[in-house]
Amino acid sequence: SYKVLNRRQIRAKVMQSIYAMHQSGSDNLDSQQKFLLNSIENSLDLLLLILSIFPELQKKEIDFIEKSKKKHLATKQELNPNLRFVGNAIFSFFSENEHLNAALENHKITNWKNNDDTILNLLQDIKQSQQYDEYMALPTTNFEIDKNFAIQIFEQIIATSATLYNYLEDNKLTWIDDIPVINTLILKQLNQISNVTYPFRVPTTYKDQDDQDFAVALFRKTILNEASLAKEFSDKTPNWDIDRIAEVDTIILKMAICELLHFPSIPSKVTINEYLELAKEYSTPKSSLFINGILDNLVKQYVGTSKGTKVGRGLL
Repeated sequence: SYKVLNRRQIRAKVMQSIYAMHQSGSDNLDSQQKFLLNSIENSLDLLLLILSIFPELQKKEIDFIEKSKKKHLATKQELNPNLRFVGNAIFSFFSENEHLNAALENHKITNWKNNDDTILNLLQDIKQSQQYDEYMALPTTNFEIDKNFAIQIFEQIIATSATLYNYLEDNKLTWIDDIPVINTLILKQLNQISNVTYPFRVPTTYKDQDDQDFAVALFRKTILNEASLAKEFSDKTPNWDIDRIAEVDTIILKMAICELLHFPSIPSKVTINEYLELAKEYSTPKSSLFINGILDNLVKQYVGTSKGTKVGRGLL
């Protein structure tokens, strides 16, 4: 079964929430924890919203065809339109999928009903594309051809659309970081649909309860121990003025040290790798070298002490 976020993405969300808490000067842990859990839940809303673009495009084009037929002086082409696009098997697959429709209803995803400009804009971009012309001109079609067309327009038009990006950015700020993750997941799912009866399932937000507990524990333990966590590395950086270390880097260090000290079942090596990846993505190339150096030294220093005790299998 698919999950929207893996552990690394959960760590990124925790990092963003701690950063937001620092920026706002708030010390209300419960409200910030709520913000964190909401931003994680919102990732699933984003996935549903983007998936619902397929049935919406189909609906809008059906409307357009119907209206064109009723025109006073409808052309021959308008009276006998090419129905290949609206009959695309993947569009129909999603518009008829019970799981997707139930999830859209449960999560109250009605954005496109209130804002169809984005859909009309995407539809126009698709109809002006070479992919569309080639697809509509094919002598025949089948499930595989329909699927490849849907994947092409998703990758090359929908996922790269500035109109869609701007709409999402205006709607929820936390979505901007989620877009690449969600688009990759949707692409994976599109590739796996093998026929009309494929048992498509909407992903879950977390893999399991452990992942949600991990998000909350990492957030709370880092915030509640910020001063002692900072002490762990402040004397390891003689050439660095502690106030000059970028805010994101200090948060990444505190979280990593928190994990080394307070999460005994996660191997140190896993922790270091995960935070180096976060540093590469959210900070500078110099930062990841700097963070790697500090964490490496700390792990060596913790070996054989109570701080270095790790138990059980590694939890990735």
